[in-house]
Amino acid sequence: MERLLDDSGGQRGTDTRIGGGSCDSSRPEASNRDRGDGPGNPSGGIPATRAGSVKRLTARRWLAVVFSMTMLLLAAIVVCSLIGPTPLDIGEALESSIVPNPQRMILFGIRLPRILLAGLIGGALAGAGVVFQAILRNPLADPYVLGISSGAALGAASGILMNLQQSLVGFSAITVCAFAGALLTIFFVYAIAQSYGRVLTHSLLLTGVIINYVFAALIMLITALVDFTKAREIIFWLMGNLSKTEYNYFTLLAAFGYIFIGSMILLWRSRDLNLLSLGEASASQLGVEVERLKRLAFVATSLITAGAVAEAGPIGFVGLIIPHAMRMLFGPDHRLLFPAAFLGGGIFLIFSDTVARVGIGGSEIPVGVVTALCGGPLFIFLLRRQIRKTG
Repeated sequence: MERLLDDSGGQRGTDTRIGGGSCDSSRPEASNRDRGDGPGNPSGGIPATRAGSVKRLTARRWLAVVFSMTMLLLAAIVVCSLIGPTPLDIGEALESSIVPNPQRMILFGIRLPRILLAGLIGGALAGAGVVFQAILRNPLADPYVLGISSGAALGAASGILMNLQQSLVGFSAITVCAFAGALLTIFFVYAIAQSYGRVLTHSLLLTGVIINYVFAALIMLITALVDFTKAREIIFWLMGNLSKTEYNYFTLLAAFGYIFIGSMILLWRSRDLNLLSLGEASASQLGVEVERLKRLAFVATSLITAGAVAEAGPIGFVGLIIPHAMRMLFGPDHRLLFPAAFLGGGIFLIFSDTVARVGIGGSEIPVGVVTALCGGPLFIFLLRRQIRKTG
């Protein structure tokens, strides 16, 4: 499309140590019993630091990390705005003129909104991954573990099958169908996993696995029934991509609104997520309303994930790799880990989508392919490095 335009125009008073810093921190054997994890791993995932090198979280350190990550995010937006299959004259693009300006249209009509959308979706997926790993206490959990992406994919495939072309308040019919499918899946999974007013973690995981298998079978059935063009559209959507025929700043603003609200709610409860990482029994003894926290976290992260998947498809690895990478760099305290992962996820997906835009041989590739090819080796490198550091 760029070429076309160019041619034509916690006991709440816990201390501030990483990992929740609760009064149980001097009793690793108690918290390990609750969690079933090894010692020195308060996040339930990969060990972040040596026992003697845990850094105290201060306001200055929090601000320094968040400010640095924000500057990196802004730098990524600026740099990637200048990169694309079509050469961009930044002076001409910024020039104010009544006459239609192809360079300006490429920058402000295609690249910038797409980059901002990539930053939002990457941040949403990475932040959701942090919270899912905390509430499920599973280092392999990601935003798609409960079947949300499968529900969205089934909704999108159904919309393509019915040949829906209309838009609703600026959102395409396929995006609306995908979001509706994700919402129905959220309520379905929650209803099944709930027992006597409690949300059972193992029930959530098992229900999510079953939903993924069943919905995957239905998607394959739909793909087999439609013609080649629709089958290609379904497969391309399932790969995850940010390519659109046009970009709407209204939908971008709407996406920012609900992702921002959901993220602020999760950041507000980040201290309780630290305590929940010690185990439900320990968190409850320290004053956390565990079931209420799990419900709130489940709903907020699920809605954020549903919106992200509906807009761009199931982009893999972002919600798994970035939380672990940020945990290795900054430690497992969710008060710092969540905003760092959100910003890091945005940076990662912006650069990944830039690679996808440039493509291979002039052809754009799905961003989900790039995140898997780049993210997998990166995660293995970080993991090996951390294993060597922790002995």
